[in-house]
Amino acid sequence: MSDIIQLLPDHVANQIAAGEVVQRPASIVKELLENAIDADATKIELIIRDAGKNLIQVVDDGKGMSETDARMAFERHATSKIKGTEDIFKIATKGFRGEALASIAAVSQVELRTKQRGTAIGTNIYIEGGVFQFQDPAQTAEGSNFLVKNLFYNVPARRKFLKNNNIEFRHVIDEFQRVALAHEGLEFSLFHDDEAVFRLRKGSQMQRIVDVFGRKLQPLLIPIKEDIIWCKLHGFVAKPEGAKKARGEQFLFVNGRYFKSPYFNKAVQEAFEGLLQPGYVPSFFLYLELDPEKIDVNIHPQKTEVKFEDEHLIFALLRSTIKRSLGIYNVSPSLDFDRDPELDEMMNKPIPSKGNGGGSGVIKMPEIIVDRDYNPFLEEKNVVHPEEIQNLTEMYHQNITAEPSKINLFEDEDFDEDLMRLPNGYWLFNKGDVTLMLDLGRMHRLLVSENNKSTRKSATNSHALLFSLEYHMNEIEKSKYESFKKYLPELGFDMKIAHESVLRIDSLPEGLKETQAMQFLENLFEILDYKTEDEFLHYYHNQWNKIHSKSRFDFIYKKDAEQVIKDFTALGFPEFLPDGKRCFYEVPFNDFKNKF
Repeated sequence: MSDIIQLLPDHVANQIAAGEVVQRPASIVKELLENAIDADATKIELIIRDAGKNLIQVVDDGKGMSETDARMAFERHATSKIKGTEDIFKIATKGFRGEALASIAAVSQVELRTKQRGTAIGTNIYIEGGVFQFQDPAQTAEGSNFLVKNLFYNVPARRKFLKNNNIEFRHVIDEFQRVALAHEGLEFSLFHDDEAVFRLRKGSQMQRIVDVFGRKLQPLLIPIKEDIIWCKLHGFVAKPEGAKKARGEQFLFVNGRYFKSPYFNKAVQEAFEGLLQPGYVPSFFLYLELDPEKIDVNIHPQKTEVKFEDEHLIFALLRSTIKRSLGIYNVSPSLDFDRDPELDEMMNKPIPSKGNGGGSGVIKMPEIIVDRDYNPFLEEKNVVHPEEIQNLTEMYHQNITAEPSKINLFEDEDFDEDLMRLPNGYWLFNKGDVTLMLDLGRMHRLLVSENNKSTRKSATNSHALLFSLEYHMNEIEKSKYESFKKYLPELGFDMKIAHESVLRIDSLPEGLKETQAMQFLENLFEILDYKTEDEFLHYYHNQWNKIHSKSRFDFIYKKDAEQVIKDFTALGFPEFLPDGKRCFYEVPFNDFKNKF
């Protein structure tokens, strides 16, 4: 039998390896940006075309490469970052495996222009599909200029699985942000299809966060800082009003490297316990610094997961430090461990007596005296005589055994005997021979939805605002706005970007109040992208329904509850929402009877 095992050609092996390193354009962005940082760059530009499918270009002013190093950089497992196995466990740089450039070149057309500092001439290399084409001397600026063109041009099966440009560019922005937030001392720029998306100056961490996510976040940020022997923690958390349903603004860094950790996210969530509405998560930007030998970054191909030697201690550090900071900034109650001891001394100091005889007294804390022998059922006014119980029982049986009357509450409008609100926000409603427990919030949501459907097909009227509203967008929201702005005029909006990232709103659709406009826009910006007009309109109307719907706790007046019940009856009193949630629960009278 002949031998069947053989070595794969290098270009095939590189394409297979590229499957781990290069999943989408954003993967290349991450690798090239990190290479620029490792090259001691102070200014980095990222240029994107077609969301990175046709061009990803990274230009830096780093130390550049020699002619030999430029060629060796594209060989598999060629790296300047490590010499031996022990170096893997004390990594202080971003990249170290030497796989990235070889993998990128295997599935694209790559050109590199680079020149070392202080040299007269640089080098230009071109590689296509992993196959070296040429290397020539070239006049170029100091640093490196990587151009990655036509991603997956030679692997069409991979290229067709890329998402549309909005989604892919969103991933590019994610990677750009993660790198930029970790290196506030460097200048970063991002251009997409010749338009500037980010121009980030070097500065403080606060400035970098605000430059990335917008000025409206600045007043919400609370500083976090703790410095102990084996670990440093610093950064910011947003106040509860900055919490979101989406996990968009949650960033963890260790030694300047972004990483994901549901375990540490839980620590932050626990620090906000009791401060957030259900379903909301806090926004945070937290930076850890500790000995590289205490962490392992080599457990994931994209290096987005990190293993910590003392993760339980770090969990406790995050939770306690954030809790303390929230207390200091009066966001949550905090034990005062720094209480001035003079306060306690003052409580026991003698004070002059008000009596004519002079003398002194002592300030005493007020005491609460509880009569532990008190029994309210022993009081005469609370005693219920047996004959009264008998009379009540007979009346009850007469009511539940009589033939139920078909109450038409919507003609005589007499709700007094048939409607009652419970402390938990639900309402009890007697309807014929059954009692219904109503969730008026869900019923109202269905009413809003049905009303919206009836008017959706007609042109939406709008009302002009006496004074324009301004919505300050961050760059991410600005890119999202560009993706759906074409749908807004027909929906009744008149808005445009007035200057920089300020969205000026001049008209709103009928039914949307000025006080609701900002929240409505924030809801729209929570979605990542819109693929088609139908998908956008579905999401738009869903958000419209949410912002106009009330919760069950909003209904505290009987007249409002009556109106919802009348309108809901006109719909046929449906039991369920389209998503399967129940609007009411039916409790037959016999169930009450059986309880006794």
